[in-house]
Amino acid sequence: MEGNHTQPKFLLLGITDSLCAQVPLFGLFLLIYIITLVGNMGLVLLVWVVPTLHTPMYFFLTHFSLADACYSTVISPKMLMGLFSGSRTISWAGCAAQFHAFAFFVTAECHLLAAMAYDRHVAICRPLLYVTAVSRHVCWRLVGWSYLSAFLSATIFTSCTFWGPFCGPRHIDHFFCDLSPVLSLVCSDIRAREMVVFALATVNGVGTCVVILFSYIQIFRAVLRIRPAPSRSRAFQTCAAHLVSVSVFYGTLFFMYLQPASGHGGLDKVASVFYTVVTPLLNPFIYSLRNQEVKGALGK
Repeated sequence: MEGNHTQPKFLLLGITDSLCAQVPLFGLFLLIYIITLVGNMGLVLLVWVVPTLHTPMYFFLTHFSLADACYSTVISPKMLMGLFSGSRTISWAGCAAQFHAFAFFVTAECHLLAAMAYDRHVAICRPLLYVTAVSRHVCWRLVGWSYLSAFLSATIFTSCTFWGPFCGPRHIDHFFCDLSPVLSLVCSDIRAREMVVFALATVNGVGTCVVILFSYIQIFRAVLRIRPAPSRSRAFQTCAAHLVSVSVFYGTLFFMYLQPASGHGGLDKVASVFYTVVTPLLNPFIYSLRNQEVKGALGK
């Protein structure tokens, strides 16, 4: 049986085979990608140059925005190239590198979302302890842990996905090198790999989701005790916007990665578009542009 060194290329089938749809999709996704980069990198630059935004909340937001811009860049250029020129081939090494980078940034975002929820929990529920509980040293440790755990997880994900021989034809029914479409091409039994991937995805996804849910339960309990009512309403609106983004991000991730390969179907590409294209576009607006401090900094 042939190994990976004799199978150097894959073919990405892309989002659609319709030639009529490729041109408008290219224009739409190019516009979304540009806005995503401008929004997320603009937020990073804004927090960097405005001293009043040098707080733990915006510290986490800058890393979250950077991760958004990076994992969108890992996916979008190759997808746009396929829509524009029809060039959809990708080498084995390129496919593995794309998947590793994607898994790294997505996993890092899960942990960064949990860190952001922890920050808000301490700020609202234990304000007197905020300076020590969310110090600069603690912030760097949380961010460092996010990147370290993401790198280790992405390495394991990539090893489970790309180790071993692949059966031809090597056509990946997706617009990027994702887990399930690549695993479906592996010649050997993938049940053990699926179990490892499922367990690790559960630890990262469900574990951080539990932290977020617990933090917001405590936040809601504290907000309900706020007087007067308009202040309570504003706090609820802020939490609702955050939770909408968290729900979209985790909902699509759970749909994609917490099910066996046999459970995947035609909705995978739609779900993938949400968390690779739409979510990075929305996050700067949800987390930042609705915030009065950011609006004030932009005005100045």
